[in-house]
Amino acid sequence: MPFRFVHTADIHLDSPLRSLALRNHDLAELVGDASRQALVAIVDLCLEEAVDALVIAGDLYDGDQTSMKTARFLAGQLERLHQVGIRTFLIKGNHDALSKIARELVMPETVKIFGGHAETIEITNGSLPVAIHGLSFAKPQAPESLLPKYRPPVQGAVNIGIMHTSLAGSPGHDAYAPCNVHDLHASGFDYWALGHIHLRTHHAGTSTVVMPGMPQGRDINEAGAKTASLVTVSDDRTITVEERLTSVAQFQRVNVDLAGVSEWRDAAEAIEAGLLIERERTASPHLVARLRLIGQTPLNWQIRRDLDLLQTEVELRGDRIGKTWIEKIELTTEAPQSGAHARVADPVVELGVLMRDDVIARSGFRAEVSEMVRDLLTDLPAESRDFAGRDEAGLERFVDSLLTEGVEDITARMSAAERGDN
Repeated sequence: MPFRFVHTADIHLDSPLRSLALRNHDLAELVGDASRQALVAIVDLCLEEAVDALVIAGDLYDGDQTSMKTARFLAGQLERLHQVGIRTFLIKGNHDALSKIARELVMPETVKIFGGHAETIEITNGSLPVAIHGLSFAKPQAPESLLPKYRPPVQGAVNIGIMHTSLAGSPGHDAYAPCNVHDLHASGFDYWALGHIHLRTHHAGTSTVVMPGMPQGRDINEAGAKTASLVTVSDDRTITVEERLTSVAQFQRVNVDLAGVSEWRDAAEAIEAGLLIERERTASPHLVARLRLIGQTPLNWQIRRDLDLLQTEVELRGDRIGKTWIEKIELTTEAPQSGAHARVADPVVELGVLMRDDVIARSGFRAEVSEMVRDLLTDLPAESRDFAGRDEAGLERFVDSLLTEGVEDITARMSAAERGDN
């Protein structure tokens, strides 16, 4: 009789909204509730597939939360599994170690929360013995590998290890309980249920080592469809892993080329066409799009001047498509050049080029802008800082975009004034 379980991690229940661009109340409500709906989808999957267990590899919570509404919601979902005899195995990650709820909440008796010392739970599943190993973060930091602390594999059993780890490191993630994938394969365990890194990875080798990624993205930096793993351990001990969709809202970047488009209606229709294409290939129920408009268009100035009107127009078209939301519109459009010598012939264009070159070249001015951004970031809550990049290189790219777009806006205004546009 096979042993089947769902493996997930990094649910981050009731995570605060991380994007400053979520100004739309309905969109903010959708994204704010999405982590809960992802957990509901995970529990639904367990029930539909009649699995034996749910495995959560850390960061069920999002930090130092005090709301017992989160606790009641979680208890209610795990109670659904308890009622049909599906067990839950849970370890605490770095975010869970901060959570007061994790200490206060009383779980159903079918829920096993591993503590700060390694434990092994042995299960008999028909003729297939299974040993589940777990170890939680006792503190928010774990600078050293936890692997040596795990108990050795149980002889004759299918050994499943649950670990929260940054592995060898990943962009955008701090180092937590780092370890080597090679060592996981050499551990003698059959399956490693990992958590912490939000991007899904499957490391082939002697063991089945899976980082399931998070089941619901929270902003554009966590774009794409999100899933959980449905794992089947057959009687002959072969292991099969299937991805199952869990995300309710799917963040995606959508590029729309407006090159040569000269009418407002045509621009709106081009954007709608781009959204329709993306909507058709979006696996999740809702598409949350970040639009990036590109190309040389006579509408360059009007778009920049009336961006609020364009936002409203595009949101209406998203409503018409259905379950399509606009998180933000980014502009990299340019005014068209009339010919090969347009830069020389048009003094405004030439001035724009000089300003752009000068602004980027002046390291002193650029340093001032960079320092202003850094000061702003220190005044914002931690969950609202990612818009300026997640590392030093990301911050530098953000500053470059500020300077470039600023020059582009000034040039567009000057061109419009020269033409006498309203």
